[in-house]
Amino acid sequence: MPMVIYQQHSHQIETVTLPRDCLQRFLAIAKVNTTMNKETCGLLLGKDKGNKYVVTTLLIPKQHSTSDTCTMDEEELVLQFTEERSLITLGWIHTHPSQSCFMSSLDLHTHSGFQRMLPESFAVVCAPRSNPNFGIFRLTDPPGLKAILECKEKEAFHPHPDLPIYTDADKGHVQMRDGLLEIVDLR
Repeated sequence: MPMVIYQQHSHQIETVTLPRDCLQRFLAIAKVNTTMNKETCGLLLGKDKGNKYVVTTLLIPKQHSTSDTCTMDEEELVLQFTEERSLITLGWIHTHPSQSCFMSSLDLHTHSGFQRMLPESFAVVCAPRSNPNFGIFRLTDPPGLKAILECKEKEAFHPHPDLPIYTDADKGHVQMRDGLLEIVDLR
């Protein structure tokens, strides 16, 4: 049987720098929700620095959550914040308080909207009770992004085709480095 090699993206994507302390600082913010088995989410905002992107801000929006979902509220406040500061949404981060570190079908659909707008977008999943306790992911392109964008399933959690739907972005274009990170909590 011939080996099939999937191209990870159709054009060269730029490097994104993520401040190394972002994950531990986010987990500290999420700790109260985590102890109540509720997810927490945030947006990773930053700037286009020419040939790379740099995450400069972790924004915690108003939100409501369950043990396996987290939904932003009052998105107009997020839009106003990003526009006032000329920031770009580079990715998003959320917890799986009692699950392992993976992209659920709901996560895949959420992320497809981000990655469709900016191919460099990435998702961080923090699973404090799991090993590994975090992952940095993106949809494969092709075939993952197209498969998710074309998915018509209405149930929140559902299976997808047996394709390489997503991949580790921290072994690709996302690089963790020492850097400044502003945290803004709108809750």
